[in-house]
Amino acid sequence: MSFEGRLSYERISVSRQEAEQSAAEDPDLEARVAEYLVQNPTFFDRNPQVLAALEVPHASGGAVSLIEQQVRLLRSQLEAERNRLTHLISRAREYESLSGRLHNLVLKLIAAQDSEQVCDLLKDALLSEFSAEAMTLKLFQAESETGSGADPLTLSFRDFLDRHHALCGPLDCEKARILFGAAGAEIRSAALVPVRADGHAGVLAIGSHDAERFRADMATDLLDRLGEILGQKLRVMPLGHCDEGPEVISVPSAE
Repeated sequence: MSFEGRLSYERISVSRQEAEQSAAEDPDLEARVAEYLVQNPTFFDRNPQVLAALEVPHASGGAVSLIEQQVRLLRSQLEAERNRLTHLISRAREYESLSGRLHNLVLKLIAAQDSEQVCDLLKDALLSEFSAEAMTLKLFQAESETGSGADPLTLSFRDFLDRHHALCGPLDCEKARILFGAAGAEIRSAALVPVRADGHAGVLAIGSHDAERFRADMATDLLDRLGEILGQKLRVMPLGHCDEGPEVISVPSAE
């Protein structure tokens, strides 16, 4: 690669000490650089990122030049904005990738012929895609009584029945136990997705041992869509019980 190509495409992260060391090892380096720049006066026009990385001191005695201080401040702000943009681009790519994989899951759910296939699809996809350790799908009748004989699930998630969006964040021990059984003791955060079918409601829960895996500020639109698809599936296909286990869905009968 040419000298200009290296300056254009390699990230400039050489410290002043490293630059001085390179100049000491190659006495002709500065002269060659100076000669190249003189012979190529439009170099900085073609490579503004190089100019932005340069620090040009201003003669001001022992004081710090105001212009130099402003340039440093602007350079720091620019670097912060670059890092923020890089983070946003990375998150957008992750979101796009996850969206595509969940879309494939939705297509498979639509084609599923029985409840066992639905359970297997959810378990395999969601545990993998969300790096989770447990998941469950619990259904209960929305109109269940809340008296002494009421289902503990209905009592614990009574306030969840009216939600239209998934809820992410820490999960208290009692709810974790009701959802995940013995595996609930290790669950530190969860995503709870409302599922609705005719006359029934439920919750699709994905649990993680990592307290930061599911946070309250997470976007939930993909999970919301998944809950809607499951609700539509329940309208056309009754679910029975799936195998019990810490990583296996357990779906009570809708009767």
